[in-house]
Amino acid sequence: MAVDVRRVVEIWNPVGKCSGTGYLVADDIVLTALHNVLGCGVLEVRGLGDDSKWLAAEVLWPLTEPPDLEREPQADGALVRITDAGWLPPVGTEPVRWGRIDGGLVVADEGRLACFAVGFPRSEVRDGIRDTKEIRGHIERLTGLKSGGLITAYVDGVAVPGRRDEKSRWAGASGAALFVRGRLIGVVTTDRRRDYDGDQLTAVSVVGLAARPGFVAAVGELVPEDVKAADREGPSRRATVYDVGVPPGVNNLPELPSPIFVGRSEVMVELERALSGESQTITQTVHGLGGVGKTTLALHYAHDHAGAYRLVWWIRSDTPELIEAGFAALTVRLRGEEASGLTTKQAAEWAVGWLQTHPGWLLVFDNAEKPGDVHAWTGQLRASGRHLITSRYKRGWVCEPISLPVLDQEASLALLSGLVGGGEGDEARVLAEELGHLPLALEQAGAFIAQREVSIAAYRAMLEQYPARAAAAAPGGFDPARTVARIWRITLDVLEEQDPRAVEILRIAAWYAPTGIPRALFEPLAEDPVDLAQLLGLLADYSMITLDRTGVGIHRLVQMVARTPSEDDPHRDQARILAARERATELMVDELPHDPSGNVAGWPTWRALLPHVEAILDAFEPGEDTAEIDVILTLTGQFLQEQGQLSQATDCFDRSLAAATRLFGEDDPSTLTSRSNLAGAYRGSGDVVRAVPLYERTLEDCVRVVGEDHPDTLVSRNNLAGAYRASGDVARAIPLYERTLEDRVRVLGEDHPYTLASRNNLADAYQESGDVARAVPLFEPTLEDCVRVLGEDHPYTLVSRNNLAGAYWASGDVVRAVPLYERTLEDRVRVLGEDHPDTLASRNNLAYAYQESEDVARAIPLYEQALAGCLRVLGEDHPTTKNVRANLSTARAQHP
Repeated sequence: MAVDVRRVVEIWNPVGKCSGTGYLVADDIVLTALHNVLGCGVLEVRGLGDDSKWLAAEVLWPLTEPPDLEREPQADGALVRITDAGWLPPVGTEPVRWGRIDGGLVVADEGRLACFAVGFPRSEVRDGIRDTKEIRGHIERLTGLKSGGLITAYVDGVAVPGRRDEKSRWAGASGAALFVRGRLIGVVTTDRRRDYDGDQLTAVSVVGLAARPGFVAAVGELVPEDVKAADREGPSRRATVYDVGVPPGVNNLPELPSPIFVGRSEVMVELERALSGESQTITQTVHGLGGVGKTTLALHYAHDHAGAYRLVWWIRSDTPELIEAGFAALTVRLRGEEASGLTTKQAAEWAVGWLQTHPGWLLVFDNAEKPGDVHAWTGQLRASGRHLITSRYKRGWVCEPISLPVLDQEASLALLSGLVGGGEGDEARVLAEELGHLPLALEQAGAFIAQREVSIAAYRAMLEQYPARAAAAAPGGFDPARTVARIWRITLDVLEEQDPRAVEILRIAAWYAPTGIPRALFEPLAEDPVDLAQLLGLLADYSMITLDRTGVGIHRLVQMVARTPSEDDPHRDQARILAARERATELMVDELPHDPSGNVAGWPTWRALLPHVEAILDAFEPGEDTAEIDVILTLTGQFLQEQGQLSQATDCFDRSLAAATRLFGEDDPSTLTSRSNLAGAYRGSGDVVRAVPLYERTLEDCVRVVGEDHPDTLVSRNNLAGAYRASGDVARAIPLYERTLEDRVRVLGEDHPYTLASRNNLADAYQESGDVARAVPLFEPTLEDCVRVLGEDHPYTLVSRNNLAGAYWASGDVVRAVPLYERTLEDRVRVLGEDHPDTLASRNNLAYAYQESEDVARAIPLYEQALAGCLRVLGEDHPTTKNVRANLSTARAQHP
């Protein structure tokens, strides 16, 4: 819709004795300029027409202390609610279409956008009644968009008001809704004649206003559309994939850890002020040492202000994987069962798109380890909402972090008193000092005292038996680990008495990543799920761990203490610590899904376990790797290689080969497998110069050690043939493939998956050598057998179908080739995900088929999508990336 004059209203501020303009954006809600209503809680509005009467109204937003408009001109917007009982909204009006202008690349017909508004300038007075005036002009996309959410509208093509005001001819038009191509994009606020000799008006972007807390909650659903040259005014907006509404207040906030929240009023005021400033997206970081209460502060802010945002979403940010999973969880919340078919990456990307088009939210990135991990996401969400980040780190953020100190004495005493039921003032004061006023330490001590029903004096007596004392409370010399260690010792004494298995779980958990530890890892330590729940609940009661639906969390300070030997602490003797590390490794080996390449169903488990795998691997120096670590390295390398993360996979295989050689010797089958895996990683990254010699040596050793017919020997011979083919030496590859196929049929049988893979490889080599007549008859039965033996969606089946399509194409049978390529791409997206290397290859293959069929218009978008995925997943120098880029260049040259 364009401007609906029935929605235009005049505003009178009886306190400031000033008038302005507004626009109905809902039945009883008026959008106007904030300076029109400053200092006035109750005001009056009236619409157009001779019979219009002044009606009572009130300021709806903002209700908090107004911003300083001299410092923040981009905050000059307000919402007014008509409260008069005689008010009747216009009948038959279309919903307001909100819009935004992006400042990206400008094409010829988008450089200048026509804009329109209707206002009540005070100079237009006839017979004592103010008249409306049209504001017609344009916005320059290169010069009209200012930082901070301001828009400059150039007035042209209409007569300006006939009489000049002291400062502005347009005085009184402030608050007029500014439209571009039927979209409401801003609110007129300032005439630039006072500082610029020309007809220019400044407007505040509605997208900037929508990013401020409370705006969307007050106005209702607001989804800004991008204004483009192709847009036309019309009664409805074209639906998009992001058209999923959400009522204000939706959140996934964890429960507050304790109702006792003291000593943080000043920091909370500072945080509230920071997150309510400026119109564009605000990123605010809270930093401090572990255990100081950053998460608790963020939780209280989020709970207290949930109603002011369209949505509040809590994202655990210890690792990049957890951040991605947090965004993916938002997609699941918004789309429900529709999200079940998406990979984690796809779901996370959808969530970003939704957030970009639905301003007015708050994202909380809790416990971020590295600024870059968070900035990779916040950079995509720069004009839509608020980001609150908690971190132990002070530097590297885009804002000046708010520092969260330890509690002062009064707050420490209040916290302890609330936890233990009050009393014992002097003892509590001394205890708080001994604990360094660290909230985590105070909470753990309070939990112990309350659980055991001992006095604070008795608890202090326990502490005095141990000579280690916390240093001064000042952050510069404060060592929180020593404080927590003392509490850890006393608490574990009690836990050991109640159930030693709980203490064992705590020691083991110390070797994993600190958050999101799957409960399944601990199942072998309990009798059944009920028993495990009780053990974990016992630890949570003493604040030693946290529990939520995603798993177990353990504070980093507790982890550090649990992994640090101490002669004075029987819970932390060297033998127990090493035994816990070994048990954590064994449990991980048992939990990792095997066959990471073919077991697609196991990939979600792999993604959940990967941060904890990395933590286990980091806990061992390469020179002390065990047989279990070698297994973890091998499986992890296979998973990473399957996901296209070749550099990380190579590192795993290289370390695995060193470990296997040291542990088992040069000729052990495990060592030979590790060497073959490393060669495969080199080959996958295009480094055949290093791959071929490793494969040749491995095959020679396999024949010598396990014999000609051993399955490992057959695998090695197949891999060497593949390396020869990758290096361009197909003449050496074919005889090896033929022999391998013959041996596998004899040793493993016709239907073994490795036999099917050999038949596919040989047919592929025939095709590459130009012998399509031998390739097609071999590909066709192989695909049938893969479907019969492995199923339609097995990765081997998808490879076979892709290769058969290539053979049809090579033989000139386009009619059969293209549909097979299309089906393979569809199946790989569904089964493997958008960014899997095989999916990227399929997209390139189909694009090439379109291109060669002279359908370049369909080929180019596929090439572009494939290239973007290759750059993201495989990198600039990967052979597939180079191939796709070359194909795209050729296609663009062919396109008229």
